[in-house]
Amino acid sequence: MTADTADRTAGTSERRREQRGWYFYDFACSVYSTSVLTVFLGPYLTSVAKAAADAEGFVHPLGVPVRAGSVFAYAVSISMMLAVLLMPLAGAQADRTGRKKPLLAVAAYVGAAATTAMFFLDGDRYLLGAFLLIVANASLSVSMVLYNAYLPQIAEPDERDAVSSRGWAFGYTSGALVLVLNLIVYSGHDSFGLSESEAVRICLASAGVWWGAFTLVPLRRLRDRRMAPSGDGAVGSGWRQLTATLRDMRRHPLTLSFLLAYLVYNDGVQTVISQASIYGSEELGLDQTTLITAVLLVQVLAVVGALGMGRLARTYGAKRTILASLAVWTLILAAGYFLPAGAPLWFYGLAAAIGLVLGGSQALSRSLFSHLVPRGKEAEYFSAYEMSDRGLSWLGPLVFGLAYQLTGSYRDAIISLVVFFALGFVLLARVPVRRAAAAAGNPVPERI
Repeated sequence: MTADTADRTAGTSERRREQRGWYFYDFACSVYSTSVLTVFLGPYLTSVAKAAADAEGFVHPLGVPVRAGSVFAYAVSISMMLAVLLMPLAGAQADRTGRKKPLLAVAAYVGAAATTAMFFLDGDRYLLGAFLLIVANASLSVSMVLYNAYLPQIAEPDERDAVSSRGWAFGYTSGALVLVLNLIVYSGHDSFGLSESEAVRICLASAGVWWGAFTLVPLRRLRDRRMAPSGDGAVGSGWRQLTATLRDMRRHPLTLSFLLAYLVYNDGVQTVISQASIYGSEELGLDQTTLITAVLLVQVLAVVGALGMGRLARTYGAKRTILASLAVWTLILAAGYFLPAGAPLWFYGLAAAIGLVLGGSQALSRSLFSHLVPRGKEAEYFSAYEMSDRGLSWLGPLVFGLAYQLTGSYRDAIISLVVFFALGFVLLARVPVRRAAAAAGNPVPERI
């Protein structure tokens, strides 16, 4: 074996080791998205807020009248606004120093600690719950920017799709596994000598413990790459880099048009996922066990749907397949509006439909965007893409919360989200993706 071959073999082994560690951050943090944000916290925080509400059903944080049923949606929206401010700063600091791992550790453990502290959310402590949600959600968004920034460093260009997909699969696997454990604890709380409230709070806190425990794996295996010192501060360089990327996108208006369409319809997707449980519990009167099993169904079918939509994209192209998925999302919301209360089978049907379009619509959006990115600018353009994915999903929860605030009806709130899918459909349909790929200097696939 020559010295060059030995070096390449050692480099490949080290890269594989880092990749295996990298997968485990998705394994660690995805339980927050599934167990906390999607299943338990929305209905539980709403019940806590209702316990603190006046006779008209309003709470008064800082003297502002807010319907108790809007507290969760508003907190999610505020957390995303905070993430918008923090993500460029963390990204710039990581780029400037090359020390992503300490920043990842801080973001992960702040989020995990806030999630674990949800064990103390009882009685009428809705402000504590809203505060912990804001901290945990913003921390997750910041950590994901740092986590994704490792991908170009630990994977060669021709293996990034596979590495990214494995991380995604690890996340869905952990989400499903912990939900099964949650279901055992929640449904058998009497036999464990727990009240329903105690069981929910244990499920919330356990997600934080899981997040913190499995974060140790990537922190042990990932390594930082030192960068040459820069004179720019993190704050200035962070916003300057983001501004420069957006300014450069003006030279590629078709790419920017796609990103705008994605911003709109992805906001709708994220809002449906985060608000589905509160809609099921408060409007449809479904119990927590039904909600947990419905989300489990979504987790499983999201993998099936992603694979199926990938096959459709090979035949019809990614753009047409995404447009079809947006039409399905619109039908899902319409069906949800008319869904009868107290009918879990219909809710399971809706969950199955969500699962079948969820993974595919997001995965195909990322792959379609990759064709529209100018060569040599992949990192900065995907940084803006990540900002839109994680940091700008605040408008949907705000619209949902305002709709409930004004009407007192979750059915009106859920149907208000149709505008995101309808507008996203129109904006995406107007993007000539073949011409956009050519304008970015990329080869145009036969099907796109």
